[in-house]
Amino acid sequence: MQLLGCHLLLFAADLPGFTRSTYSPDHALITPESRVWAGQPGWKNALTAHLISPASGASFSMFMAHMKPDSEAAPAPAETVERFILVLEGESQATSPEGKTVVLPTNHYAYFPPNTPARLRSATGAGLLVYERVYKAKGNPVFLHGYVEDSPLLATPGETFQLRKLLPQTTDYDFNIHIMDFNPGEYLNVKEVHYNQHGLMLLDGKGIYRLADKWYPIQAGDAIWMAPYVVQWYAALGTTPSRYIINKDTTVDPLFS
Repeated sequence: MQLLGCHLLLFAADLPGFTRSTYSPDHALITPESRVWAGQPGWKNALTAHLISPASGASFSMFMAHMKPDSEAAPAPAETVERFILVLEGESQATSPEGKTVVLPTNHYAYFPPNTPARLRSATGAGLLVYERVYKAKGNPVFLHGYVEDSPLLATPGETFQLRKLLPQTTDYDFNIHIMDFNPGEYLNVKEVHYNQHGLMLLDGKGIYRLADKWYPIQAGDAIWMAPYVVQWYAALGTTPSRYIINKDTTVDPLFS
């Protein structure tokens, strides 16, 4: 019977009405079968699927964008909103504030500061992960772009994972984007509880994530919302490395975060 039970679980995702997605006041798991795609103002010939938004209590939005051939996205919806994108597949083009075209293939990223006229286009189609939030610092962030693998690996004392930060660690930027890589069997040493909130997407591999008192098996394509002070912990499982992208508030006093 035990073997039969495992066999049935392998096919549970195909059952009508079944989903691994779940929502709690302090965390959520949003799996690919739960994405709801729709048009969005400012996105021409494109569909978006919001995974996290202020409706859930978050201070930011995290969504996926499916840009079809000859698609375009207007600047962020308000002058105070900053935007970060990671190209998951295909190729996008960004128009910089100086009017130059920046080509963004798969695994490239771009940051658009608040009140920037920079736009996004895709001639052939692209899949994006997008973060948007109201800028809270008092600096002068600038338009940035790059290739994830060109970002240097940073020291992680007491931990085994590899860490990259895609935005400058200065007070001009009020959040950062971390890329975290784990080999199978590696895990977070710290069982984290902190004021920062997160939007995470597992880009490669699989593992298990603890959120509050729940333990969730996760795989590539799954997204997680973590509210402030929820217990969080991750371990990589399987036979291939895992990678996730996660946003984190930085340089802003917790009193005003």
